[in-house]
Amino acid sequence: MRIVLTGTNGQVGGALRPLLEKGGTVIAPSRIAFDLSKPETLAEALDGFKPDLIINPAAYTAVDRAEDERELAFLVNAKGPAAIAAWSARHRVPLIHFSTDYVFDGSNDRPWREDSPTGPLSVYGASKLAGDLAIRVAGGPHLIVRTSWVYAASGANFLRTIARLAGERKELRIVADQVGAPTTASAIAAAVAGIVVSNGSNLEGLFARNGGVVNLACAGETSWYGFASAIVAGLKSRGVKLAVEMITPIATADFPTRAKRPGNSRLDLSRLRDRLRVTTPTWQEALSSELDSLVARQRELAGR
Repeated sequence: MRIVLTGTNGQVGGALRPLLEKGGTVIAPSRIAFDLSKPETLAEALDGFKPDLIINPAAYTAVDRAEDERELAFLVNAKGPAAIAAWSARHRVPLIHFSTDYVFDGSNDRPWREDSPTGPLSVYGASKLAGDLAIRVAGGPHLIVRTSWVYAASGANFLRTIARLAGERKELRIVADQVGAPTTASAIAAAVAGIVVSNGSNLEGLFARNGGVVNLACAGETSWYGFASAIVAGLKSRGVKLAVEMITPIATADFPTRAKRPGNSRLDLSRLRDRLRVTTPTWQEALSSELDSLVARQRELAGR
């Protein structure tokens, strides 16, 4: 299988690449060679790659900056995926695309299902939803994977930010009224690679049977405050010296941001479990593994 995988410098793409290389030939074009902000160039690039499967984790993810860069966010998150989906539909090549909990408004008091009404609160969320809709309209074989609160031991994310701030400040003030499931890039990659390897040439039928969309996150739920508290506790238990003495829960209103975030980002994982036969680790289990990687990397760098 020839797999075009975008965004390999990012968290999910980087975690996917080594897993997919075990079962096929991975074509990982650079951003210059496959630029989602230039959708008119993507069909020709795909003609040259001749893929059997396209996996697209690449995205514009600067949530707050998107409020001032609407055109760029929509180019990368909507028009780029639309061009990929159009090529996919013409050639009947399966497409796996990654979406986000930010397509929902966060007002529901239950986990969001794949068919729940959408209502993004931000430009970022609206651009991702536009991409999802364009893929579905194109009519090709596709699976839209909705994820939430993605992080890893590398890259720019909440785990790395809290680890840094906990080493610098005595008090951390963290939002406690937004709830979701922190999800590691490695957990996402393991699930998606498992789906690809297990189903091989049957991906088109599998995608059709599941309505072309599935929620994928770690099991369980917490707030950003709960997540931060677990990160700090995990670092301390691994012998990391920190400056932080207090973690204070605050309301979203006390921490204004350029873009609005959904209060409820919980995703219903029933379809993932019952139809795709995929189970994910709890967010606590996944965090423990990622903390091990983070601390090992820090100690390796300190020893150089």
